[in-house]
Amino acid sequence: MTSTFMGIELGKRGIMAHQSALSTTGHNIDNMNSEGYSRQRVRIGASEPIYMPGLTRGEQAGQLGQGSVAANVERVRDRLLDKRIVAQGSVGGYWETRDKYLFQMEQAYLEVGGSSVRGNMDAFWNAWQELSLHPTDNAARSSVLERGKSFVDSIHQRFTALKGLQDMAEEDITITVRQVNDLSSQIAALNKDISRIRAQGDNPNDLYDRRDLLVDKLSKLIDITVENRDGADGGNKEFMIHTAGFTLVQGNIGNQFDYVLGNQAEGYGKIVWQATGEDVSFQDGSLAALVEMRDTSIQEEIQTLDSMTMNFIDLVNEVHKTGYGANGKTGLDFFSQYPFVANVNGNYDRNGDGQFDSTYIYRMNGQNKLDLNAKPGLNGTLTLPAPAIAENPNATIDVPYYDTDSVQDIIDRINGSGAEVFARLNREGQLSIKGTTAQGSILPNGNPDFVIRSLADNGANGEAGLLLSDYTGILQRGATYNWQEADAINSLAASTRADGTGAEYYAVAPETHPAAWVAVNPQLVREPGSVAAGLGTNGRPANAGNGDAALAIAALRDSQVMISGVSGSNGYKTFDDYFAGAVGRIGSLGAQSKDALETQQLIMKQLTDLRSSISGVNLDEELAAMIQYQKGYEAAARFLTTANSLLDVLLGMVG
Repeated sequence: MTSTFMGIELGKRGIMAHQSALSTTGHNIDNMNSEGYSRQRVRIGASEPIYMPGLTRGEQAGQLGQGSVAANVERVRDRLLDKRIVAQGSVGGYWETRDKYLFQMEQAYLEVGGSSVRGNMDAFWNAWQELSLHPTDNAARSSVLERGKSFVDSIHQRFTALKGLQDMAEEDITITVRQVNDLSSQIAALNKDISRIRAQGDNPNDLYDRRDLLVDKLSKLIDITVENRDGADGGNKEFMIHTAGFTLVQGNIGNQFDYVLGNQAEGYGKIVWQATGEDVSFQDGSLAALVEMRDTSIQEEIQTLDSMTMNFIDLVNEVHKTGYGANGKTGLDFFSQYPFVANVNGNYDRNGDGQFDSTYIYRMNGQNKLDLNAKPGLNGTLTLPAPAIAENPNATIDVPYYDTDSVQDIIDRINGSGAEVFARLNREGQLSIKGTTAQGSILPNGNPDFVIRSLADNGANGEAGLLLSDYTGILQRGATYNWQEADAINSLAASTRADGTGAEYYAVAPETHPAAWVAVNPQLVREPGSVAAGLGTNGRPANAGNGDAALAIAALRDSQVMISGVSGSNGYKTFDDYFAGAVGRIGSLGAQSKDALETQQLIMKQLTDLRSSISGVNLDEELAAMIQYQKGYEAAARFLTTANSLLDVLLGMVG
């Protein structure tokens, strides 16, 4: 049956329910500028009535209500929208980081004034042109040396800028990995507190907001997927975050990543899963962009610069060594050479066990003089080193040749095959095959740059090919060159020369990053008269007025001796065009990144604005709700006052 004090209880419940609603409204207003805060609403509902069905039910018609109660404090949140923002956050983080680095790369490629690479290269060519006109002039030789040093300095500056960006990316990767680990730990700790509060039947709304804010920040760093947000997928399921095929957070367990040394030569690290040591590869987010910039975008630009520099060194030295200086000296390099290994045969201990196991050869020259228009009249297949992939680090490419091909056709097919070698006829008309930069050389156990890794010639019907052996004089008949063994040069035809000149037909691989160490030969700087200007004839030194060597070096300006890109194109270019292509490529990548970033920012703004309209605190709405709850509170208080007056009357009558 009903109680005499039921009216007071009804009023009290109404006051308490509306007081909770008013307090929640005040909480919303106070946090309207708090990052990640979601507005909350008190769900006021009717309390359980009297009587529920049962044998003890009073003899009374209907059920009497017992007033209102604050059933729950809910936060206003759209879970589907949250998932979209998390997914979009990693894409936005990727392009934001990439755009920042590409902008800095554009600054490094600015060709302003006479200090630019191309400006100094033009001055270098002009100095040789002047020397060809005045081969006896010591001032012209000094000008060549000074222009050469200025050109080298500009190469060093370009390399330093790119390498500095690569080192900056490495440092940012280290910091970002620590941030990811810290965020996963914080989220796991919040999950522990949330679980305790949920076990008591409450909604930890502010903790949910804090966790969602951390999840949003994490999504900008790496690509993630979230399960069981707010426990909506089942009260017994744990909150989980997945990334890169791993579970990063599972309930109150926050798993971690380690950052360990990856590339020994460069000193760069790699990200591994702490629990198993497995390599981790992210698809989106700031961390994915940093790794891609360090290992791909910046590395390819460094390789482009190294490739140009090494080819520049090789071609200028090729001519200069055959020329004569004013003092009669010959056989000198204009640019200093720094071999990667001291062993004259290119032998190297790659695995560090104290035994030679590899051969590092950069260039192989044939012994026979060829004509570009001549047709060897042979059929077969060349096997050349291909860009390495994880599944096959020793991948090769087969390049066929036919009896209808000219020498030029075969060279073009080699250079357009995508193999990591470059072919040409040198000044002596001999076929010259050079190693180029290698894809993935910066990765752990990546193939080295400027190393010929494989070379084979298979003729028709399973017979030994004759193109690289009898026709060009590079390989011994039936031999296969494999860099993964010591003394691999024994497969070269020149290794059998009785006159001991075999070493003239191959060159040991250079030190890593030619763009960093290229320098004018110090001997020439000390003796400017040794700078070659003329070419001798029939074994006799050049005449004093002969400027053919200087003219041949100046002619390299217009020679199409570079192939487009790092590898894999038969589009020949001059040095100047090669540089212009690099500058244009960076500009194009920068424009693409800027457009993608603007698009992602627009999408993200639309999503966050939509979430703000749903979950954000609107002051007008809160003031309206506050007035509503205030009126409800006042009404409940008036009812309580009335009930109290009635009770006073009743007590007075029986007193």
